Amino acid sequence: MKKKHRLPLPILFEDDDVIVVEKPAGLLATHTKLVGRLARESQLTAENLLNDYVRKGQAKSKKRVWLVHRLDRETSGVMMFAKSEEVAEKFRADWASLTEKTYLARVGGLLEDERGAFESYLIEDADGYRVRSVASPDARRSQRGAKAPKFARTEWRRLSTADGTTLVEVKLKTGRKNQIRVHFSEAGHPVIGDEKYGGERASRLYLHALSLRFRHPRTGEWLEFTAPPPKGLT
Repeated sequence: MKKKHRLPLPILFEDDDVIVVEKPAGLLATHTKLVGRLARESQLTAENLLNDYVRKGQAKSKKRVWLVHRLDRETSGVMMFAKSEEVAEKFRADWASLTEKTYLARVGGLLEDERGAFESYLIEDADGYRVRSVASPDARRSQRGAKAPKFARTEWRRLSTADGTTLVEVKLKTGRKNQIRVHFSEAGHPVIGDEKYGGERASRLYLHALSLRFRHPRTGEWLEFTAPPPKGLT
């Protein structure tokens, strides 16, 4: 394990295969839909910060990191990048079996059940801004260019309630865009601070990637890393 370095995002673990970081809320994980390589590489993202880090300031270096999963811009917490395309492809090909992600979220209203699960097929609008559930994978796409629906399962456990809200622990069995936010919103319990999906206005999105457990691509050992929840979430 290499020595930690000072970056805008703390490095929790690093070796020759992966880098695990704690992404702060407000930082993009990867670039948005910008035209041109220079535009993409100049955007402030976790991916670009780590590319600069592994290149050690040498602009012509071919070293880089590979994105293997995403966190929404306003979601904080544990995030992993691969240090080679081979490792990235290995994780992408079998993400559900090789990893386990746990989130904390504070949602509006009081959840009566101690635990539960949401299942649906999620579809992105053509512009990619919003995601919603549809009845089946064969549901007709209402907008030209919209992506095909994908199955999503979100498992949750109630931890506590306070001031008309509920703190939940969430485990994803699939990793779809905005999955937690959409499922809780459609259940009538949007994440606090998630105005995009009907949540109560707050200082931040109350969604945090608490831990990431994964099987190391080289050793096969299971590793787990945790990022403490931000103030106010719990």
